[in-house]
Amino acid sequence: MSKDRWVLLRKVESYNPSLMKAVVQEAFDLLGRKPRGKVLIKPNVVFANKHYSQHAFTNPELVGTVVDQVRSYPGVADLSIGESGGFAIPTRLNFKEAGYYEMGARHRVPITDFNEDTYVKVALKKAACHKTLLCPRLIHEADFKIWMPKLKYHICCEITNALKLNIGSLLHKERMLYHDDRLNEKIVDILEIGYPDLIVTDAVTIGHGFESCAKPFHLGLIMISNDPIASDVVAAQILGYKPEAVNHLRIASERGYGSIDPDSVNVLGDISIAELARRTSGIVSEFQDIQKLDTKIRFYEGIGPNTNQICYGGCMAAVKGSLGTIDARRPGSIKKAKPGAMVTGIYEGDVDADGGVCLLIGDCTEVKGTIRAKRIKRVKGCPIGAVKLTSVLPFVFGMPSPMFDPRDVPLIALNTIEKIVNKARHGAF
Repeated sequence: MSKDRWVLLRKVESYNPSLMKAVVQEAFDLLGRKPRGKVLIKPNVVFANKHYSQHAFTNPELVGTVVDQVRSYPGVADLSIGESGGFAIPTRLNFKEAGYYEMGARHRVPITDFNEDTYVKVALKKAACHKTLLCPRLIHEADFKIWMPKLKYHICCEITNALKLNIGSLLHKERMLYHDDRLNEKIVDILEIGYPDLIVTDAVTIGHGFESCAKPFHLGLIMISNDPIASDVVAAQILGYKPEAVNHLRIASERGYGSIDPDSVNVLGDISIAELARRTSGIVSEFQDIQKLDTKIRFYEGIGPNTNQICYGGCMAAVKGSLGTIDARRPGSIKKAKPGAMVTGIYEGDVDADGGVCLLIGDCTEVKGTIRAKRIKRVKGCPIGAVKLTSVLPFVFGMPSPMFDPRDVPLIALNTIEKIVNKARHGAF
């Protein structure tokens, strides 16, 4: 091959172990680099719920296939799977809901929540926001890193693939730092500790809508690359974006991590980028543009106090995430919601809540014009988390609340206790 950055695209129509095994083995042989020493596999397990979120995480059978392949190399001394799931939900619960512990038992591989393990504070050299990071032990000690993203559209960062997967490298205590209008910069910061040797992307079923409660779309693809920038260049094109339009990908290139020119990537396989892009061209990922939601709620997006842009990764991301979870649990909830308004950031103009409540979301939010509403209520935070908003929005707008699900609440409580006990056992506080 004339270029040292490559992406292999292989048609795989189902999560059939034999089909996946053939593609994974081919890719490892083609790559020419052999896993060695301590190997870490990091999948995407941002959220999982057996009732309403089964398409947001990397399929565990594909992860198990990669585990078996890694074990075939004699130079591998240790093998682990690690992840830090979405903020405020114990990752161990997401592992359970996604079937990861069962997969781990079958393939004899430990599954670790980074938040329950020890970590090392490391200084970053290229970072714009994080000057230091609390690096999970498994990442810090790994000799060979395999990142396994789930290909998805993202509500504020265009795509989820190799680079965006690194948000799950962060401990919960640092996850929300700079998770505001600097989110894309933050994503690239983490690449300094989470630069993978191999990327195996689950694109058999991709996700759209809200990435943590993604709606499925069958694409029938496994994508494997030896370079995270190259992997995202191809992923962006598959989902209909020019690589330079994916902000964290553009920033990574500007920081010297590699070209995002499509011609700089060697693409192999039995299906073309053009054909895959044609298949995804009709997908509407509705939460990417909140103004397009079919609802009586009105949204007023203002700018941050120190910027000239919408705080896309902060309060607005929380609004999208909260509504996405509510609607995934009870489809149609947003459409049936009571009239009202939500304001984020500094909004220059008037706000009309259509006879309902006006929510001012976030510490900095203010309206420069007139507010017409039955009542004005502020929800404080900077940034606000989706979980906090989910405890407010259902009551204000008459939607069913996931916070009082009779099945899920006890599970969250139980797994939170288990998490605390396990952290104490490992001295991870």
